Amino acid sequence: MSKETARPSSRSLPPGIPTPGPDAAVYVISVAAELTGLHPQTLRSYERMGLISPGRTGGGGRRYSHQDIELLRLIADLTAAGIGIEGVRRILDLQNQVEALHYRNAELVAELEATREALRQAVSQRRQPTDQPANRLPVLREPLAGQSIVVWRRGR
Repeated sequence: MSKETARPSSRSLPPGIPTPGPDAAVYVISVAAELTGLHPQTLRSYERMGLISPGRTGGGGRRYSHQDIELLRLIADLTAAGIGIEGVRRILDLQNQVEALHYRNAELVAELEATREALRQAVSQRRQPTDQPANRLPVLREPLAGQSIVVWRRGR
């Protein structure tokens, strides 16, 4: 038997009231507990362990965002599958690292493409209409199948 968790309602807000973003801390602890199927004391424990850090009001009350709710659901699923809290912490750390690496990889790919484009433009501006040899810069050429060269030197 699977336990169904309540989902936030999809009622629309009155006109003129902006929809809160996924980072907006809007849920009090009782609502967050109901949405995740966890006890409020469990949410407090997860906060003490450093697994989650909800926003705070001026009076010190906890406020959970939609992302916090999703993270709590993930933690609940992992612990229900038999993974201990330290295992959950490690999984969350690894997920954060993977996400950061994907972001950094996308940045580097964009930077590489911009550099290639700038190099193409610089080379095309330097070309003269007279007979120029083909471009020999490897970053500007598309690699041809079967034209790889491996240089090997015997150790002395």
